[in-house]
Parts: sequence; C-alpha cells; structure tokens
Amino acid sequence: MLAEEREMTRGAFLALLAQESDIKTVADLGRSKDILPAIRLHRPDAAVIDMDMLTPDGLSLIQTVFDELPETRTLILTNHGRPGVVRQALNIGVSGFLHKDSPPEKLVSAIRDLAAGRRVIDADLAMSAWQTPLPPLTERELEVLRLIATGEAVPAIATRLHLSPGTVRNYLTTVESKLHARTRVDAVRIATDAGWL
Repeated sequence: MLAEEREMTRGAFLALLAQESDIKTVADLGRSKDILPAIRLHRPDAAVIDMDMLTPDGLSLIQTVFDELPETRTLILTNHGRPGVVRQALNIGVSGFLHKDSPPEKLVSAIRDLAAGRRVIDADLAMSAWQTPLPPLTERELEVLRLIATGEAVPAIATRLHLSPGTVRNYLTTVESKLHARTRVDAVRIATDAGWL
C-alpha cells in the first residue's frame, strides 16, 4: 500500500513499483484519513507512508497498525527526518525509515526487505536519531504538550486525560520550566524543533 499526498510523486512511485514483478500495489492513497481503513481492508505486507501525511498525532496511527496488524510492516518516507520523531517512531514499531532523496532502487529494495521481515533504516536518519538527546519531558508531559499543540484547552485536556485542570496546568508549568520556555507556545515550538512532538 502506498500513501503519498502529492499526486505526481505518488504516480512516479506507482510507475516504479509497477515495473517490479514481485511487488503488487493493493492501494494508493492521497488522503491521510484513508490510511487506516485501507490497511484494515487490504492487509498489505508493507505500507509505505509519506511522513507529511501523518497528522501531529500520526504516530498513534502507526501504533494502531502495529497493535492491530503486526504483520503489516510500515515504511515511512520523509524529507526532514526530525531525530526525535524518528526515534519515537522506531520505538513504537515502525519497520523502516527512508529519506525521499534516496535512489528509486532503494525504495524497491526496502519494500522487499520489509516483506522478508527485516527493518530498513536510512543510515543518516538512524545516526541523527541516536545522537540526539532524549527529551527531558516525561511521557505524560509530552502528551499534555501534544494536546496543547493541537489547540486543545486545559479543561478539555483534563477531561480527556482524566486529570483535574489544576494538574494539567502544573504539567504545563513543569514543561515550560524544563524547556526554559517563556510560554506554552514557546514550549510547543522548542519541542517541535527538537522533534519531540
């Protein structure tokens, strides 16, 4: 399955894969909301997904695929490869990461490797992910900050996470302190730039 929002790029990938007799594309998608339903319907051996199609909480989609259909291996294609995101994705079960600047034959080879049960990680992306320090925030602090980044208000976050609004505000104060941020918006910017969100 191929998920790429740019139609011309998706068409080029499809043309490349059509030349391979041992690779069959069961679905090609241009909208992120179609990814999970298509994976559930087609149960592909490999799902090639453009990182730009993943919403700010897109890694939860990858986690869902890993939990529900562990036989479907996921390969993320990226232009930027923020180290924190790469590390987080690998920790939740992404089978591979490939830079979009890679030669076309590398994509074909990566799909075959995934189907054979191997992980495929671009060497430069892997090095940057492992050389970048881990975030100084706890998982709960990151979760609260992710929700703030999507525009949720403190009361809504409190309800969603089964916390009191005061506890959510305490988490945000701690986040601002740990990141040396002046405001919540500044904390979101710092964490996003570092690849933690």
